[in-house]
Amino acid sequence: MKRILFALALIASVQVATAQVKPDAARKALAAAEAAAQNAKKNTKAAVWTKYGEALLNAYDAPTGGVQPGWPRNLVTEKPSLEQPAEINGEAVTKLVYADKNIYVNGAGNVTLVEVTHPIVEGALDKAIEAYKKAYELDSKTAKDVSTALDKIANNYVNEAYNDYTFGKYAEASQGFEKAAAAAAVAPLNKLDTSSIYNAGFTAQLAKDYARAGKFFQDCLDKGYYGEGGDIFAKISDVKMNLGDSLGAKAALEEGFTKFPQSQGILIGLINYYLSNNEDPQKLFTLLDQAKKNEPTNASLYYVEGNIHSQLKNYDEAVKAYEKCAEIQPGYEYGYIGEGIMFYNMAIDVQTKAQDELDDNKYMALVEEFEKDLKSCIDPFEKAFNMTKDESIKESIAEYLKQAYYRFRDADPKYMEGYEKYNAIVEAAK
Repeated sequence: MKRILFALALIASVQVATAQVKPDAARKALAAAEAAAQNAKKNTKAAVWTKYGEALLNAYDAPTGGVQPGWPRNLVTEKPSLEQPAEINGEAVTKLVYADKNIYVNGAGNVTLVEVTHPIVEGALDKAIEAYKKAYELDSKTAKDVSTALDKIANNYVNEAYNDYTFGKYAEASQGFEKAAAAAAVAPLNKLDTSSIYNAGFTAQLAKDYARAGKFFQDCLDKGYYGEGGDIFAKISDVKMNLGDSLGAKAALEEGFTKFPQSQGILIGLINYYLSNNEDPQKLFTLLDQAKKNEPTNASLYYVEGNIHSQLKNYDEAVKAYEKCAEIQPGYEYGYIGEGIMFYNMAIDVQTKAQDELDDNKYMALVEEFEKDLKSCIDPFEKAFNMTKDESIKESIAEYLKQAYYRFRDADPKYMEGYEKYNAIVEAAK
């Protein structure tokens, strides 16, 4: 969820700049524009429809008072009738209540969300689309202005969908994203908004409307949009599994793996599928071997091979695959990172078992195993740290090494030295 929340927040923060109209003025202008659009003597002119569309958009926007997410609260000059604590996505916020809207302010004093509770006209965006379509139909010279308006409408649908998503109204959010994509596709804008199509599927999936989610994910696939790292295949697989189509779920993952062998979501999905259905996970290596034949010097494929062995607890084979990475592509740090993480996670798993062990002898044996695994992560992490040029990766590796060296800091001066070195890096990065 974190990934889409960031994406939606980013979209929602890009507000459409419109001339702010007071609600009463917006109502008056809308009534006049609507009357003209219904007048048979006037409604054959494109300008009448563009004016009606503009009036609808002004009426849609008027209740917000021009307030936008990201504003500091001191810019909100309208006094609320009520101020009360609330919570959004687990975050404590302040809710400012008005007759026609609610404004939510975070702990930093910034507006995070504006929720219109009493619109001037219902379905303003839907009606505005029809008005602008009519204008373009009457005069193709309006194409530029109509496209700009349609883009604004699509963005408003995205913001509405984001609000619904934020409040956990996933079915409504899915409808909003669908409308956003549809608005963007209207001529003359003719824009393909794959992000909204994907988000329509994602929120439908959260609402457990799997048939609807599958429709949008398949639409993404048909349009060549694969999501982040090919995760659209994992999404389709999950949808098909929930709809009882296990073979379709498997086929989606296998297709995804051939296109995106580095995708952890697809990889883990395939492993879990094979194991839960008593199928041979060695099929993964067959698929991977096909990829290696096409790209024999692609170190990332050996990294993936290491991940598969690690997931299957074939640790010796995982080490061989991870260390093959740097052998065929010097400077490729991820093989050593994968190896280090594998040993570190093995140590944590053993530590958890030891905490629950009541037999002293078995406990001490587990402690010994824990320390062996923890020491084993140090060398590959050190190699990755010295190899990478990416400072953010160095900081992440330093956090692992700090923890590993800390355990043994009193056993040998070299471990204390290592702890102090990496602790300093971690602290400096804060």
